[in-house]
Amino acid sequence: MSTQLPAMWTGFFDDAAVFPPGNADLPDAVAAFRARRDEWYADLVASLVVTDERVPAVADAEVPLSIVVTGGAGALAGALRLAARAGNRVAGLEIALRDLDDLAGNARRVVAAVDAARIEGDLDDETPVFVELPAADVTYGWEAAADEVAAAELRLKFRTGGTEAHQFPSAGQVAAWIDAALDRELAFKCTAGLHDAVRHRDPETGFEHHGFLNVLAATAEADSGLGAADVAETLELTDEAELLGLARELDLTKARRWFTGVGSCSILEPLADLTHLGLLEKP
Repeated sequence: MSTQLPAMWTGFFDDAAVFPPGNADLPDAVAAFRARRDEWYADLVASLVVTDERVPAVADAEVPLSIVVTGGAGALAGALRLAARAGNRVAGLEIALRDLDDLAGNARRVVAAVDAARIEGDLDDETPVFVELPAADVTYGWEAAADEVAAAELRLKFRTGGTEAHQFPSAGQVAAWIDAALDRELAFKCTAGLHDAVRHRDPETGFEHHGFLNVLAATAEADSGLGAADVAETLELTDEAELLGLARELDLTKARRWFTGVGSCSILEPLADLTHLGLLEKP
């Protein structure tokens, strides 16, 4: 039987099982999502993440979808029409800025597409829209795009890993992203490479993975006014006991206002960490 989780962890993960490195078959991912409803940790997961191209293959009204729009701003309306035909509830939209030479202009086009969809009634006013900025240093163009997202009261999406070493941003970069988001009062989600609570080096790939508890604690520190350099130090913590002690001193529930969740191709891995650390207790 499912049970009510602490608000701190409710809906913290989106199930991205069909994306690398999980690469689950879509029917298997849908079946696993449905089966999870009877588990005690069911409320840990908010939605199933799929690309717009795969929405028609879900066609299950009981599976809320976070839709990754692959074709840019011009494809946003079509993605919503596909979801409407399939009968799926849209839990969120995610769209990456593709024009690296004009990030702010690209952001404005996304905002215009979102506004049009809401005016037409295709997108609910309360449905979150996450705009993915490049996983790079914070530049003038990057900040200008973030300003457009903030003006439209949308949200940001940060990519914190991948299948290649260069796709993992440094702690300094992530700290700068968090600082930029909070400076604009922007909520954000993270995706890729955040299966584990604590920062660690993967023994198979050698990649240094960020920890979702590190990011949450760092967000709480940034929200309390701590500078980016100190926030980066928290992102670099690898000692489990030290990070857990810090986390217990911080208001992580308040930090969830900003860091809304993680797209993860595994749900059981973060669940195992949460129970191991005593942050969740199996009834």
